[in-house]
Amino acid sequence: MLRTNTCGELRKSDAGKEVTLCGWVAKKRNLGSICFIDLRDRYGVTQLTFDEEHSPLTKDLRNEYVLQVKGVVNVKSEANTKIPTGEIEILVSDLKVLSKAKTPPMIIADETDALEDTRLRYRYLDIRRAPIYKNLLLRDKVMVSFRETLHGLGFTEVETPILSKSTPEGARDYLVPSRLYEGKFYALPQSPQIYKQLLMIGGMDRYFQIARCFRDEDLRADRQPEFTQIDIEMSFAEEEDIFAVVENCMRNIFKQVKGIEDLSFPRITYREAMASYGSDKPDLRFGYKLVDCNDLFADTEFSVFRGTLDNGGKIKALKLDQNLSRKELDHYGEFIKIYGAKGLANLKFNDGAFSGSIAKFLTPAEEAALKERFELKGGETILFIADEQSVAETALGALRVKVGHDLKLIDENKYCFAWITEFPMYEWSKERQRYESAHHPFTAPKAEDVDKMLTDKGNCYSRAYDLVLNGYELLSGSVRIHDQEMQAKVFEALGLSPEKAKERFGFFLEAFQYGTPPHCGVGIGLERLIMILCGTDNIKDVVAFPKTQSAMDLMADAPSGVDQEQLDDLYLAINPKKK
Repeated sequence: MLRTNTCGELRKSDAGKEVTLCGWVAKKRNLGSICFIDLRDRYGVTQLTFDEEHSPLTKDLRNEYVLQVKGVVNVKSEANTKIPTGEIEILVSDLKVLSKAKTPPMIIADETDALEDTRLRYRYLDIRRAPIYKNLLLRDKVMVSFRETLHGLGFTEVETPILSKSTPEGARDYLVPSRLYEGKFYALPQSPQIYKQLLMIGGMDRYFQIARCFRDEDLRADRQPEFTQIDIEMSFAEEEDIFAVVENCMRNIFKQVKGIEDLSFPRITYREAMASYGSDKPDLRFGYKLVDCNDLFADTEFSVFRGTLDNGGKIKALKLDQNLSRKELDHYGEFIKIYGAKGLANLKFNDGAFSGSIAKFLTPAEEAALKERFELKGGETILFIADEQSVAETALGALRVKVGHDLKLIDENKYCFAWITEFPMYEWSKERQRYESAHHPFTAPKAEDVDKMLTDKGNCYSRAYDLVLNGYELLSGSVRIHDQEMQAKVFEALGLSPEKAKERFGFFLEAFQYGTPPHCGVGIGLERLIMILCGTDNIKDVVAFPKTQSAMDLMADAPSGVDQEQLDDLYLAINPKKK
């Protein structure tokens, strides 16, 4: 046995005990006749004290050397209240260097000035820092909680293939060339979607998996090319059944990790979320809903509002309970242009009178209506965007969140869930000039919208749902299609011929012919959940070995070239893209 205790374990009650510790040198303080070393492992830090007799043992020690020390636990005369082991020290009698270390290229401490690229290049050193390894420990705790809860609810954990068939799921696949079949490719799964539905057809009834998923898409702060999904599917179930399972999981996690038991899960339709918050993942930690003002300005002569109304657009407003400065208004006016909005109109209400960019265009009737609609008392600012509906809602919704952060309206210690339901069945692709699946082609439509699937796609809604938390999409799921005729109708609506559907999903569609139970499920983004629980907005902080924004692994230098022999085995040749 190399050690009897960890560096975060010993306390005052252990005084007098002979112990052996192992760990890394975190800090060395040489005071001449006496030397102190902070020994660190992933459990904590313990102070080592070398008296005049044993101080020479530390002569050549440097930070990050790996040591084994033996000694006696002693109660310190002055406790260090900043660490759990701060009441004790180890009076060292023997020391052994297990491994030497070069000077690290970064400071290994809770706070480091290392650039992100340096941290990723030396990720194994970065993991020694408490903020990172604590995130990984929390991740483990959450995965254990999921497993315990789902096993307790009768779910069976099943692994599905990593090497599969390329199918369209909204993003580019990572392809794997086959050595045995010339010109053929496997694809890494974007999700286990088809396999988990096949498990339901296979009679597994309740399945889950902590699944690795892969998407070759542009990255951002909350996205990585490979990610982990808590995949859940259940047969003979509908929305409320899967909602209950997920809510049970979340309640257990938040109780265990945060000590929070008072959680609510309101239901909000997609259309309501867009109208009130300008987002299908609304942050409910603060109010400030968007307000539809078309009726208030029905008779307006203000040209911008008039033109919007005449073209079937929307006038949306956001009321703030404070007056904004001219500088702030100009800043927000530029911000909304990111979302395609042309401009930001404003009104301020003080001492019973309006001022602002559109005040001179108001009629007495409009002033009275505004006072009543927004319950104005004085000191407020109203921000308006007039544009086509999707632009007005999305731009003002993004501004709502920005203002919430800027004006410190958001309680960072608050957790607000919501189920967003009844998503559109289809979405219009400007790039391809056609309607495509908003979720995936196996999502069931709302019963009352079945007749619209071919004739009114823009107003056809589905039985898809998301769970959002603090402005993040935490999971996505749906009630699946289990009827062959309905599946064929969806493919027809997407312009997918029977031949093309068979080519892409042949084995899956064949399975439908042998009795398919009604089923539904979800895929929960594990990293996003951990990110929220850890209080970071960077997904790299909760992944052991993450990629950069350009999908590079700086530590392993991947992706990398391969030798010609490997390419020949796979029948591949490098053909650079023409510029």
